[in-house]
Amino acid sequence: MWKNIPMVRLILGCIVVILLLSLAVVTGSVEVNCSGLRMGQYLCPDPNHIDNYIDPKTQQIWGCTKENKAKVWCVAADEITCVETKNSSFTREMSCKWTNGYRLDTALLLSIFLGMFGADRFYLGYPAIGMLKFCTLGFMFLGQLVDVILIATQVVGPADGSAYVIPYYGAGISVIRSDNWTYRLPQDDW
Repeated sequence: MWKNIPMVRLILGCIVVILLLSLAVVTGSVEVNCSGLRMGQYLCPDPNHIDNYIDPKTQQIWGCTKENKAKVWCVAADEITCVETKNSSFTREMSCKWTNGYRLDTALLLSIFLGMFGADRFYLGYPAIGMLKFCTLGFMFLGQLVDVILIATQVVGPADGSAYVIPYYGAGISVIRSDNWTYRLPQDDW
């Protein structure tokens, strides 16, 4: 009779799991630490707070810091209660682009019309290059042409490291740079 002990253990284990699942269904929601939720178990930003999500002046998330992070309110999936707030809402950090008021359209217009005098570089916070462009008439207009291209492609940004304020919320350019700290994973075909 006891020859199938592994089978008996399996059946008892299944019964215990079924009892635990039925207990969870009876009690309703599960209380968890919401900072550890995985994608699909929460929705960011909370649709109830969507009107207070984007700053109309910078077109970025409200409260974006120099570390390019902002805290937003999220909502957990049904039946999940967060330990932190005792309800389904919680805060989570999202990535953003910190801006300091430098507008892309202003920088581009200054570069096109007054770039030979270095006005674009003065505006962006590069006074030495702006003075060089002023004294050499935009490096004989060649520097002006190069700066128009660099500003339009967002390679040259504000000197303080912030992003441009772009007058619409949508796709922006993310420049990917490679340096000595960039690690390249070896590929199978190397």
